[in-house]
Amino acid sequence: QNYYQGLMDYLDNRLLAIEDRMQLWHHQSRRYHSEQQDFKKLTAEVMRVLEKDHSVLFEDVAGAAGRVERAEREMEYVETWTSPRACVRPEERVLEGVLCKIDFFKLYIMLLYCVEIISGIRSVKILKRAGGAKGMWTRDPKSSKVYIFNGTSGDSLHQFKSVRDFSNSSGLDSSSAVRLNIEWTGPGSAVYNNHLFYVTHDEDVQVVKFDLTGGFVTDVAMFPLASVSPVYSLSPGTVADLSADDEGLWLLFASSESEPNINLAKLDRASLDIEQIWDTRCPRENAEAAFVVCGVVYVAYNTRLPSRSRIQCVFDVNGMVLNEEAPLIYFPRRYGAHASLKYNPEEKQLYGWDDGYQIIYRLTMKRKLMVGKRA
Repeated sequence: QNYYQGLMDYLDNRLLAIEDRMQLWHHQSRRYHSEQQDFKKLTAEVMRVLEKDHSVLFEDVAGAAGRVERAEREMEYVETWTSPRACVRPEERVLEGVLCKIDFFKLYIMLLYCVEIISGIRSVKILKRAGGAKGMWTRDPKSSKVYIFNGTSGDSLHQFKSVRDFSNSSGLDSSSAVRLNIEWTGPGSAVYNNHLFYVTHDEDVQVVKFDLTGGFVTDVAMFPLASVSPVYSLSPGTVADLSADDEGLWLLFASSESEPNINLAKLDRASLDIEQIWDTRCPRENAEAAFVVCGVVYVAYNTRLPSRSRIQCVFDVNGMVLNEEAPLIYFPRRYGAHASLKYNPEEKQLYGWDDGYQIIYRLTMKRKLMVGKRA
């Protein structure tokens, strides 16, 4: 009996030991399973981060490849500008020995950063009514000063400290008068960095550069044409139209009375030298005004007065925007017709003169279509 009792105790102890081992195994198994789950979560999180980093890296590489391809195409385009064919109309070079002056670096920067065109008119603000039916007003992009040309000719202009100052004024009589040594003709003037650029003509058209700070003429350049003729058929007082911006000085003109299209000249803002001339292919007929934004000419047309004018022809000197791709932009119904439209690159808005009303058109911009295709 003692033998069987001892055997039973032994078996009982062995079973207890087996149960303890089984409990230990279950405990370790649960711990290993928990560690495995934590490791799985950690691995999944790391994989998500790696996938995100890979996606960002892939996009960066793709973007870099697109920028490299775009730069290569722009470099190829710049090379065509620096070739002997860069002067579109070499027979019309103004002075013998004048070459097409192309600053390679400045041209590349212009192509790189001038990637926007106008997509629409965001809002319209009729600021004031001062002056006659014809005139021009603009704000210096490099200061807050406002300059007003009332009429179609004169030997002075009106100056206000700001748009707000002009808006709150009683009229042009409360302005500061700026006397000019040479009389201006037509509402085709431009102001940039305290310098006035305006047109005068007797037998020949001349471009005058006037220092507004010092009050004196700094340069005069003759622009010989076969005949003096208005650049816009609906604005007979505008014999030539100037636009100044960070890229230089632009002159819209008609080369002769029989010329059907508007021509464009790029002038050096410092010396008034002619760098290049284009035929915009934009007709003068029914044109009332035009302006230049970063090398792109926008021409506003009308068919009857007063009516809604529209930008119907666009010309890009860089060849990056086709006229067919440009949006058709309508101006709101107005009082008469635009005597002038001046673009301010700092504010991205137009200063319009319409039958004596001074109007501000705030614009919306978009990327040039051909630039988008390249990128």
